[in-house]
Amino acid sequence: MLACCSVHCFCEDKMKFTIVFAGLLGVFLAPALADYNINVNDDNNNAGSGQQSVSVNNEHNVANVDNNNGGNSWNSIWDYGTDFAATRLFQKKICIVHKMNKEVLPSIQSLDALVKEKKLQGKGPGGPPPKGLMYSVNPNKVDDLSKLGENIANMCRGIPTYMAEEMQGASLLFYSEKCFTTNILWIVNISFCGEKVVY
Repeated sequence: MLACCSVHCFCEDKMKFTIVFAGLLGVFLAPALADYNINVNDDNNNAGSGQQSVSVNNEHNVANVDNNNGGNSWNSIWDYGTDFAATRLFQKKICIVHKMNKEVLPSIQSLDALVKEKKLQGKGPGGPPPKGLMYSVNPNKVDDLSKLGENIANMCRGIPTYMAEEMQGASLLFYSEKCFTTNILWIVNISFCGEKVVY
C-alpha cells in the first residue's frame, strides 16, 4: 500500500511540475511568437490609408507585413534567411520578388525591437522621412518558386510571380513608368514600377 501511495505522489508531483513548466514556457514564448499590430494612417501611400500589422518570427528569420485597405491591400514577407522579399498585390493578383537591400531595410532584430517597443506607433509624418527603394518589375514570370525559399514560395504559389531589380542612380531620373508604392511602417517606401503593377 505504501509503494502505491509513493508512486501516486510521484506522479502527482511530476504532473504539477509539467503544468508549471508549460505555464512558464507559455509566458516566455508568447512575446516571441505574438503578432504586433500597428495602426497606419498614411495619406502619402499610393495604396491609401489602412491598417498594417507586423509579425516577426525570429526562429524562422522572417518578418511579415500585412496592409489591409480593401482593394488596395497587400502583404509583404521579408525572408532574412534567403535575402529575398516578396510583396503580394491582392487587387492585381500578382507577387513581386526582389533581393533585400540590407543597407536600407532594418535587420530582423531592429525591426523586432521597434515593433515590440511600439516605437513605430504614431510616428507618421512627424518623424524622420522614410528611406526609399525603387524596383523595376521584369515582365517575365518566375518559373521556379522553390529557388526563392519556402516562405516566399508558399505565399506566391498559384499566382503570377515576377522578379524586380533595384534601380539606382541615374536610372531613377529618367524612369517614366508609373509605380505602386508600399509605405512600410514609416521605415521604408518601396516602389514597384512597370506594366504589371500599374493600376
